[in-house]
Amino acid sequence: MRLKPLYQRDREQAKEEGRQEGREEGRQEGKKDLILRLLNRRIGEIDALLIGQIKGLSIKQLENLGEALLDFSNVADLETWLNQQSI
Repeated sequence: MRLKPLYQRDREQAKEEGRQEGREEGRQEGKKDLILRLLNRRIGEIDALLIGQIKGLSIKQLENLGEALLDFSNVADLETWLNQQSI
């Protein structure tokens, strides 16, 4: 059995890590898009400022927002929730 040179293994490992990061970023973007669509359906169109705040949320916060939005009835509910996240 012939081993690959160290530099080649490092390059392959770096490529794989890059692919994994890309997949994770894609999942995060997908979650953001889904949350925004659900919010638009639940409470109507959301202004750009709120969209920017939502896009800045962590994965965990997005997951929490996904659950919380089920209880929202208007944009004020979303604003309150977002304000509580920055405390």
